[in-house]
Amino acid sequence: MRIVSLLPSATEILCSLGLEEAVVAVSHSCDYPTAAVTGLPRITATRVPHDGTSWEIDNVVRGCLENHESLYTVDLELLASLAPDLVVTQGLCEVCAVGERELLRVIRQLPRGPAVLSLEPRTLSGVFDSILRVGSATGRRAAADRLVGALRRRTATVADRSKRLVSRPRVVLLEWLDPPIACGHWNPELVELAGGIELLGRAGEPSRGVTWDDVGRAQPDVLCVASCGYPVARTRAELLGLVEKPALAGLTCVAQRRVYALDGVGLFSRPGPRVVESLELLADILDPGAAPAGSATVWAVPRP
Repeated sequence: MRIVSLLPSATEILCSLGLEEAVVAVSHSCDYPTAAVTGLPRITATRVPHDGTSWEIDNVVRGCLENHESLYTVDLELLASLAPDLVVTQGLCEVCAVGERELLRVIRQLPRGPAVLSLEPRTLSGVFDSILRVGSATGRRAAADRLVGALRRRTATVADRSKRLVSRPRVVLLEWLDPPIACGHWNPELVELAGGIELLGRAGEPSRGVTWDDVGRAQPDVLCVASCGYPVARTRAELLGLVEKPALAGLTCVAQRRVYALDGVGLFSRPGPRVVESLELLADILDPGAAPAGSATVWAVPRP
């Protein structure tokens, strides 16, 4: 089987199921596992200016969506030459990756169209179901069952651990900074499973725009930012300035240095096997005293 993956989470799922050799091309944003994707053809490109500020990127994205313009292009000539049997895409978010509608428009131009598998997880259970669907579509259902079983056991371990918390911290988890966007889909669920109370995000629903005044009024004990388009270092750099905003400067989470920049690109915004790593990271943040040795590193923003 020859497979093209148009989103990072699908690439991770395919590689976790032992299908590295079957993947013949990936998207411009597929970056993990590094050894598996290095050297593979990149079949998509993006119009999003990754060197822009959060505000500039948001404006470009909103402008394209309002004008019904795709944020991505697919190399039709390359796709035709690769002659894949299966293309994996998504129908969840027009901003995250090439969507099913855009892909089908491209595929109709090919002399022999591949099968298309579109993943649309909105919850943690939906993420696990996506892994099972990929396994079924690729003849690796048994491997997918084993992987999901292991992920569910890790999830249960975190949930059991969080039940021992004396109090549940109030949490705001943001997916973007300028403008601020509250988390959605599976991420509010992760906060709850990790032992927190998500104040602005809505489980199973799309992320939504909020204001810094909304964040201030929510009075979170813990503020986490997992920017969906930035690496941790850049998110942290932006946070250093934002904690001085009047709406935030007086918050307990700022005074107690419980503001965290997290990996939104590789973890929280990526509905693949590492979503459980996101959960475990949140559990460490919300209950630092119980953090196991070797837990993922968290960058805490220092007090301004």
